[in-house]
Amino acid sequence: MNASDFSLGKEGSDDGSFQRQDSAFRETDLVAEPGRYHLYVSYACPWASRIVIGRVLLGLEDALPMSVVDPIRGDAGWRFSGGEYVDHAEGAELLMEHYRATDPSFDGRASVRVLWDVEEKRIVNNESGDILRLLSTALAPLATREADLVPAAHAAAIDALNDRIYDDLNNAVYKAGFTRNQSVYEREVASIFTLLDELEERLAGSRFLFGDEPVETDWRLFTTLIRFDPVYSIHFKCSVRRIAEYPHLSRYLRELYRWPGIAATVRFDEIRAHYYRTHPMINPSGLVAVLPAMDL
Repeated sequence: MNASDFSLGKEGSDDGSFQRQDSAFRETDLVAEPGRYHLYVSYACPWASRIVIGRVLLGLEDALPMSVVDPIRGDAGWRFSGGEYVDHAEGAELLMEHYRATDPSFDGRASVRVLWDVEEKRIVNNESGDILRLLSTALAPLATREADLVPAAHAAAIDALNDRIYDDLNNAVYKAGFTRNQSVYEREVASIFTLLDELEERLAGSRFLFGDEPVETDWRLFTTLIRFDPVYSIHFKCSVRRIAEYPHLSRYLRELYRWPGIAATVRFDEIRAHYYRTHPMINPSGLVAVLPAMDL
């Protein structure tokens, strides 16, 4: 693809803004049976990374096997290129094969956060927020570690803040990065930094977003924050400030990164390779930006 061929396809609107496709599969009635489901993820993808983190926090590694795609997404979509990137459940070459097996008429983008039913040979859910929540609800009987990701006392507030962070940060960095409309870009960047400023103030008086233990919202925020300085501030031009310039957000990011088991889920080489080499319309040279100095 040449930079001049830039197109958002079905995810583009008339004003040039990016409108993320709806997740096609949203089943939540699961069977808590070891090995019944299989996860397909990419370490490069923030939406998939939140699920990988939940799986680690709850100790579901044995009960919920996982396959990882190659971080370089080509014209055919996410693929299993061999070596580490193998489909351990079905031996497919492309993730799209699972979408077509589930719905032969599927013509959207095959997103890489897939919960696959090994017994019925179909995708039951490809919405990252759903899957993360299902790990601590429907699949909770399989957990081998304790982690209260949605404490009842904060459940409504967690859902509300999840929505705000999604709209004004998690997804907003993509809306800023993919648009060709200057006013849309500036609007999205403004919303991003308005929220980051609010979160900085909130964290001045709290270790995590809802107290002394991280909950689901913290991890949904973490996967964007950890990519912000290496990718979003450069590649998507979210350049007002770096996370490193926020004292409380930086402290918070370090604490989450150092939480047991989390650092191993963050693969900066795969993250940077994916973004800088997968979007030629934004980065036609294909050069991968060096990792900025980060005190993690």
